[in-house]
Amino acid sequence: MMNTALGRFRVIGIIEGISYLVLLLIAMPLKYYLDFPDAVKVAGSLHGLFFVLYILALAHVTFKDRWSILKVIVAFIASLLPFGNFVLDARLKKEQ
Repeated sequence: MMNTALGRFRVIGIIEGISYLVLLLIAMPLKYYLDFPDAVKVAGSLHGLFFVLYILALAHVTFKDRWSILKVIVAFIASLLPFGNFVLDARLKKEQ
């Protein structure tokens, strides 16, 4: 799976999606309900790193596989929505 640009993009997308959900569903409640702001600092930093890797992988797969601008925009928007990366991954798996 990690042998192709698309495979790497899919793996990074799943990791980025998980980090986003951890940030939203675990770290944010810990910060606001249990007064533990360090959870957001750690989860937010990791998610930021994974988001940058996602964008770099998106650029790589765009040029390597000659994706259309519409497909790139959909992939970018998917990264902003909770569970969006998982839906995108399911579609990309069908194409692969």
